[in-house]
Amino acid sequence: MTSSTCDVIIIGGGISGLSAAKLLVESGQKVVVLEARDRVGGRTYTTRNQNVKYVDLGGAYVGPTQNRILRISKELGLETYKVNEVEHLVYYVKGKSYPFRGPFPPMWNPFAYMDYNNLWRTLDQMGKEIPPEAPWRAPHADEWDKITMQHLIDKLCWTRIAKHFARLFVNVNVTSEPYEVSALWFLWYVKQCGGTSRIFSTTNGGQERKFVGGSGQICERLMHHLGNCVKLEKPVIRIDQTGSTVIVETLDHERFEANYVISAIPPALSMKIHYDPSLPVLKNQLIQRVPMGSVIKCMMYYKENFWRKKGYCGSMVIQDEKSPIGLTLDDTKPDGTFPAIIGYVCLQNTQSFHFIVNPVSSRHERKQKICEIYAKVLGSEEALHPVHYEEKNWCEEQYSGGCYTAYYPPGIMTQFGKVLREPFKKIYFAGTETATEWSGYMEGAVQAGERAAREILHKMGTISECEIWQDEPASVDVPAIPFKMTFWERNLPSVSTCLKFVGWSTVLTSGAAAGLFAYKKGLLGKN
Repeated sequence: MTSSTCDVIIIGGGISGLSAAKLLVESGQKVVVLEARDRVGGRTYTTRNQNVKYVDLGGAYVGPTQNRILRISKELGLETYKVNEVEHLVYYVKGKSYPFRGPFPPMWNPFAYMDYNNLWRTLDQMGKEIPPEAPWRAPHADEWDKITMQHLIDKLCWTRIAKHFARLFVNVNVTSEPYEVSALWFLWYVKQCGGTSRIFSTTNGGQERKFVGGSGQICERLMHHLGNCVKLEKPVIRIDQTGSTVIVETLDHERFEANYVISAIPPALSMKIHYDPSLPVLKNQLIQRVPMGSVIKCMMYYKENFWRKKGYCGSMVIQDEKSPIGLTLDDTKPDGTFPAIIGYVCLQNTQSFHFIVNPVSSRHERKQKICEIYAKVLGSEEALHPVHYEEKNWCEEQYSGGCYTAYYPPGIMTQFGKVLREPFKKIYFAGTETATEWSGYMEGAVQAGERAAREILHKMGTISECEIWQDEPASVDVPAIPFKMTFWERNLPSVSTCLKFVGWSTVLTSGAAAGLFAYKKGLLGKN
């Protein structure tokens, strides 16, 4: 006996699932949202206490070109504020700190600079070949999907410093290692986020802003808007499509019936559900091959913004094998209260691995190690004396499996990627992993949820097929400024091209000198 009957059941109460529910309800459909946790939000999670006021322990950032999440948040009455980047950023490498401005750290060695410049230019150029909606159709898809990003980095970069930073770039963007991810998938990931500068930048980039009061309010307000159709602590264990309708059963054996289902959970979590009939072969294989990234989000609170007094904004790019942290940002509240620095422990070295997988590694140990590296980078003893510390290990979350997003190892995108969004009978698939713009971000979650909802509306005959995929008007409040390359960035040769030129120049110069010497010595015949 079913306890509830509706038009659409949505599995997952994160931004993607609730965005789908909002659109369907506004279209006159009756929905039920089943969320496994005791809260909504999924991979967004805002906690509140007197020590921090509020803090985003999960997804938090929003920026230009992320127009869907900006539209929904505005509808919900939320405001954004800019992450501080007034002062200098700092790049820490080989035990020294270098202040800089702009999206990427400077390179003083001319060969390193050429190497560095060629890396970003080539990644963006390769990305232009990849269709965001179907990366497996790229002209070089098979070739690029057979290799890892580490292989591509080793092929493109000549200098050690450029290789190390390229590794950091992969690590902090997808919380996995270059040797783990497909080159095709990573190139697609960067491309669909707007390119290397857009994805890595704070100002004018993916990390430009946060929400006043925390991003968790998005799902909390959506839940309030939807009313009692959102059911918490309802992990789904079975989906039965053998009849004329779909029966969904939860862990407490409550049954829900609907005409359609939207699955808005990470792909790998689909393995927790029993399907009758079974998932198609390719889909069943795909969900077993796309693991989640690994990250601990760490917030260090201080009595004052001592880093700003030293001329630093709080953004640190840390290139140090012994550091568990690779990237930081200022996390002070927009009114200047609760001064804080946020850092990310990603699986980039043995130290990080120990922090992530070993529960015995205490909060105190993590806090101490992080404070020590901040003190070195910022050159201040004040970094050793925080007033409060918060952290969230997303690898512990059984209903996420990790963060920020699922990644594709080599060979998976071209073999199985095409079924990622493909409906299975009456089940449709959402979640940020299925997005074609800003996948892995809150923006991608909204796009995916609304697209899945419109797929069902089309199946119902409510809208036409051409209305399923919709472009979003640019935000007026958060305008995007194009990133423009300078003349030198466009035309500076790569290290390999430079060395070839120098080599040929040396040969020609040597040949000319030898000829001149022989001529003067009378060793060459005269006509």
